[in-house]
Amino acid sequence: MSQEAWSSGGSRHDTDDTSDRLYTPEDLAAYAARREARSGGGDTRETRLTYGDPLSDPLPAASTPAAPMPTSPPPAGPPPTAYAPPTAAPATPAPAGPPPAAPPVAAPAAVEPAPTAPEAPAEVSAEGESGEPRRFMSATDFLDRRDADQGYGPPTWGWRGNLRKWTGGLITPKMGPAEMSYEDDRRAIQRDFDGPRTIAFINPKGGAAKTTGVLAAGYTFGTVRGGGVVAWDNNETRGTLGIRGTRSSHRNTTRELLEELDRFTDVYQSRIGDLGAFVRSQGDAHFDVLASDERPDVTGTIRASDFDSIHKLMERFYRIILIDTGNNMRAENWLAAAGAADLLVVTSTVREDTGYSGLWMLDALQDAGYQNLKYKTVTVLSDPSANVDSKLAADLVDVYQQRTRGVYRVPYDPALVAGSAMPYNQLSPNTRMQWLKACAGMAAAL
Repeated sequence: MSQEAWSSGGSRHDTDDTSDRLYTPEDLAAYAARREARSGGGDTRETRLTYGDPLSDPLPAASTPAAPMPTSPPPAGPPPTAYAPPTAAPATPAPAGPPPAAPPVAAPAAVEPAPTAPEAPAEVSAEGESGEPRRFMSATDFLDRRDADQGYGPPTWGWRGNLRKWTGGLITPKMGPAEMSYEDDRRAIQRDFDGPRTIAFINPKGGAAKTTGVLAAGYTFGTVRGGGVVAWDNNETRGTLGIRGTRSSHRNTTRELLEELDRFTDVYQSRIGDLGAFVRSQGDAHFDVLASDERPDVTGTIRASDFDSIHKLMERFYRIILIDTGNNMRAENWLAAAGAADLLVVTSTVREDTGYSGLWMLDALQDAGYQNLKYKTVTVLSDPSANVDSKLAADLVDVYQQRTRGVYRVPYDPALVAGSAMPYNQLSPNTRMQWLKACAGMAAAL
């Protein structure tokens, strides 16, 4: 075998000698000197680490040392049994004459330990103190981390927004606390749910702002979420949700939908567009209204089985279902709505009679066996006029905070006094803001 096959870096030896002679210590020392000169005097050994699948294999605690590279060329033939190559300085030249049968025995060269990779810091896995090493970040982990790092963006409100606008973005202060709270409320409303959610607005007393609350919540959820919301008048006889909402080209109601319910029994053939003949679009408010019966010549009431049939249909086509209930707690459809709701919203005005009626209803539901009412219920208190009894308002807030998970105050708005179709675009900014907070609280409870 030629020495070319054993030379490092692919370089050839000085000669092409292929004889089987034994190397003298001078030859070996000269070879080592040439090798050291080519490598710049550094250590030519390499440490190679082998990894498996970066997404499934855990990070090793420490790398295994690689075997050292040979520091001297092997002889062309079988080496003598007592031969060891030196790596020290060249020895004294051998006397002239025939070479000895075996070269003199030299002390074995000291072999430096192979360098090892620094130990990886011990980390605790996501499961807790399990002692498992961490895994590599996946593509999903990368996107989740990037999404979590997203801030609020530049300010648009108040002097902060004006300063950014006047300087052309050269000066961009942080968003103010009020605008940050507004963005947090919008994000809470826009959160994803793992299925349709039903919210029932309840109070057995008339004039407790149930219908107004359903329309305002429908407007808020619809505009912030971008659709997928329906407001349903579940009054057992005749409600006013249909006349308080935007008019439609048809007059169909819950009664007509029950008569045509067979059209939607085939889940593969029925379409949400077919519901357009029964629900009433609210335009820019981005939600629909399903009105209660409006024909004066129809007798009978909505039963619990009727409620269940319509509710299942609504759950197929809408993400959020807002139910306006009647005033009869003993009606079948009222009890069915309360039982099917994921969240109950007690509406009341700042009046003693409506506040008492809501509390009496909570007592009755608790006595009837409804569980976790405090965590399944929120309260919306509306001001009936520009001037309200502040002491009464504080008392109502205090008692409802003890009975429900949250209380939200809604201000008086002159645009709602007439009791006609709700003018969504005429609601005051404060009314919109308070309903945004109330709907964010509802979404958090869901």
